[in-house]
Amino acid sequence: MTDSTTTKYIGTDHFLPENTLLLNAMTEGVYGFDLAGNAVFINPAAEQMTGWKSAELIGRNIHDCHHHSHADGSHYPQHDCPIYRTLHDAIPRQVNEDVFWRKDGSSFPVYYSSTPVYDQQQLVGVIAIFRDVSMQKHTEQSLRQALAQVQALSERLASENQYLLTELQGQQGASGISGNSQPINQLIQQIHLVANTDSTVLICGENGTGKELVARNLHRLSHRKDQPMVSVNCAAFSTALLESELFGHEKGAFTGATARRKGRFELANNGTLFLDEIAELSLSAQSKLLRVIQEQSFERVGSSETIKVNIRLVAATHHDLAARVEQGLFRMDLYYRLNVFPITVPPLRERREDIPQLVSDLVASLSKKLGKKITKVSAKGLKNLQQYSWPGNVRELQNLIEREMILSQSGHLLFNTLPVAVTTPLATSTLTMAQAEAAHIIAILNASHWRISGPSGAAAMLDMPASTLRSRMKKLAISR
Repeated sequence: MTDSTTTKYIGTDHFLPENTLLLNAMTEGVYGFDLAGNAVFINPAAEQMTGWKSAELIGRNIHDCHHHSHADGSHYPQHDCPIYRTLHDAIPRQVNEDVFWRKDGSSFPVYYSSTPVYDQQQLVGVIAIFRDVSMQKHTEQSLRQALAQVQALSERLASENQYLLTELQGQQGASGISGNSQPINQLIQQIHLVANTDSTVLICGENGTGKELVARNLHRLSHRKDQPMVSVNCAAFSTALLESELFGHEKGAFTGATARRKGRFELANNGTLFLDEIAELSLSAQSKLLRVIQEQSFERVGSSETIKVNIRLVAATHHDLAARVEQGLFRMDLYYRLNVFPITVPPLRERREDIPQLVSDLVASLSKKLGKKITKVSAKGLKNLQQYSWPGNVRELQNLIEREMILSQSGHLLFNTLPVAVTTPLATSTLTMAQAEAAHIIAILNASHWRISGPSGAAAMLDMPASTLRSRMKKLAISR
């Protein structure tokens, strides 16, 4: 930009001819002002940018023509204008954020400077040099938008990466549903019927039956399979933390919120959200969840911005939700929103014929995990497994197999010793008399460390002769 301090005036009416030629050649707009603030010179670049002709402005107050308002349209008093302030205090100024108004009423962003001009050490006026920075502002705005998008994508990738790492660390056991029993075939049929819809599914079943596995199969068979499936265990978080976990939070929303975090609803956008143990939600969280299901929108904690999402909701519980509604622990309207397509996962004791296949699949999966080659499971061991009541269902079976594999030194699994079952009225009601007797004897034998005779032996605890106990064990195929 030309150094305006070298410009000389002759009076206040015109510039020297050699300087006028130079100023006319500049691509920046140039205004010359006398001490009264009226225009005495306007170069062609200024005419082109503002739409005002030189003849229209010479001798007029330019502030009233093109600097009368701020960018928001509010009045811009002349005494606040940096150009006119320089006329009074002779202090040079530079302004980066301002607008000039064109003759047609439109405005454009400008950068300009105001510099006092002296003639023989006497202040005679001010020269203002400006340029249109519309393209620069547009480029800056585009860069800011691009940076915001990159930051948003980076946050999403970081959140998804953290979530996926957590999910991978939690993956255990077989990846499919094993078994050919009638309850399992019915379950698979229900999964296929509803999988490729967007209907909400409520999965019910006892702990350890594989409710999350059912949810993953629903997602895998749906049209959302290429999008994420995000899981939340509602029982794992306090009421305060659960809201942040589901909906996310802004930086500073609460103590410890040192950065903005996206919630599981946002991460599951266009995919599936699996809410496990949904009966554990507080009534306040239930209310917010109901709104999200109805409106497919929510706000992060500490934010008023509404975020729209498109998710397929799958929920699971081991509780009787209808009973909890009657007890006032669960909202009736939310219950009916969730109970669109209920699926019940059968407990393991109701499909004992699937145990051999389950054992085979779990042994194959755990062999890779443990790095051990297991070649055989004894027939007696399988029979023992089928006689057990399995209060912990498939999860208990998986843990038992893993423990047996760790202890095995021969590559064969025997399953001679089963844990003491923590049975419930529901679990024992489906056992035959012989199965119940066998389970009780095994529990007593485990408690006595398999000592049959003697004051602290199993026979004494069962109040029967040791010979009778041995006879019953033989008949029920009980062995250590």
